[in-house]
Amino acid sequence: MPDLPSFIGAEFVETGLWLNNINPRDGSLIARVAECSEAHLNRAVRAAKAAAQQWARVPVTERSAFLLALAEGIESRFEEFVEAESLDTGKPIYQARSLDVPRAIANLKFFANLLLTETSESFASETRDSRSALNYTVRKPLGVIGVICPWNLPLLLLTWKVAPALATGNAVIIKPSEHTPTSATLLAQVADKLGAPVGILNVLHGRGPQSVGEMIAAHPGVDAVTFTGSSTTGSKIMRAASSEVKPLSFELGGKNSAIVFSSADIDVAVAGVIRSAFSNSGQICLCTERVYVQADIFDPFLSKFKEAVSALSFEDSSREWLTLGPLISGNQRDKVLRYFDLATQEGAETITGGGVPQFGDGRDHGFYVQPSVFTGLPRHSSFVREEIFGPVCHVEKFTTEDEVIAASNDSSFGLAASIWTSDINVAHRVAPNLDVGMVWINDWFQRDLRAPFGGTKLSGIGREGGNHSMDFYAPPSNICSSIANGLPV
Repeated sequence: MPDLPSFIGAEFVETGLWLNNINPRDGSLIARVAECSEAHLNRAVRAAKAAAQQWARVPVTERSAFLLALAEGIESRFEEFVEAESLDTGKPIYQARSLDVPRAIANLKFFANLLLTETSESFASETRDSRSALNYTVRKPLGVIGVICPWNLPLLLLTWKVAPALATGNAVIIKPSEHTPTSATLLAQVADKLGAPVGILNVLHGRGPQSVGEMIAAHPGVDAVTFTGSSTTGSKIMRAASSEVKPLSFELGGKNSAIVFSSADIDVAVAGVIRSAFSNSGQICLCTERVYVQADIFDPFLSKFKEAVSALSFEDSSREWLTLGPLISGNQRDKVLRYFDLATQEGAETITGGGVPQFGDGRDHGFYVQPSVFTGLPRHSSFVREEIFGPVCHVEKFTTEDEVIAASNDSSFGLAASIWTSDINVAHRVAPNLDVGMVWINDWFQRDLRAPFGGTKLSGIGREGGNHSMDFYAPPSNICSSIANGLPV
């Protein structure tokens, strides 16, 4: 693959500074990536500022048409985007083909269509002295949006933010993860081919802390920041942005729970928790790391769960039906392995996994760990409380509803939870009492793009999705017009 340039003001830029994009499957070099400096960011901000002023005045029909054209551009290069997502992340090719790229296309189309169907809120009002008025709202785009993207679902989460930002009349400066730069560069190529307005979409490659990511958050010309990633990085971005008091939308980490009641179909629950714990090798903020199983089905659940986890296979690019890929980097692999060691030190029982697989081929130079299950740890242990972000979970026994609600809520995070039961009364008693932004009942990862997405506590700030996204990128403003009885005064 050729070197990957940044994209600033409708020009592809080779900065002369290079980062290596590494293949997680075997540790080989995929491409060099043009790393941006503060000077490049200043240039991008100037271009985006000028573009935003014009783009905000473009009719909504034209903005909608541009998003649809971006979606069609991805569709026309579908397999190229699929290959880029799979190569950068190491995820199975079928996942990129069936989830990541289709959902990116859906994001663009969804907000393009939402833009055309949204109507302004209006209402009449009257004061105590009988003065009448007509109130209505208009959206006002924020201007230049810094879009800082993660590495786990690169194109999916990039478009989840870029689509509503552009739809509502903003310009964007995208900072993809240095681990997964390719799909953002391909999107810039699509925008360039469409003749996108100069500066409306910029892609700046680089690292996060003490680099271009932090610079975007702190830059006075960036009017708002949207970020998906770890809670630790989110707090750093918040500090960097604090001097400007700029709007922030954060979707951060999770230590999500799955609650399996005795009324659940055990086979259905096992299959569901396997999916929620090990999809994308556990590298999704919504993945389950804490599994609570009611006491009277604990042993049969754990037995079937162990069997299912042990049967998981590692992805091989020539065998699409295999399910597990590597972790994103050597650092992430080492972090997960440290937690495996910590579990043992804290007294856990290893049900399955807990190490590094051996392949006897190039994958031995990649960043793989075994899918792993532990049990027997107290709730205050670091392993149970801290986000690991790998193919691993801890299984714990519980007895009553109140007990499991308290256990699930006993966390610094509050992103998501899932409930497995055939008793609808149990489900709807428990779900509202879980201190999280999202609860699934007998499912996981099902998303309606109109629904609010976000978490509580360390899991984030704000909500995106449908009109919630529109409200962040272009907050509504009230206009009050007096309806005078006689001459105005």
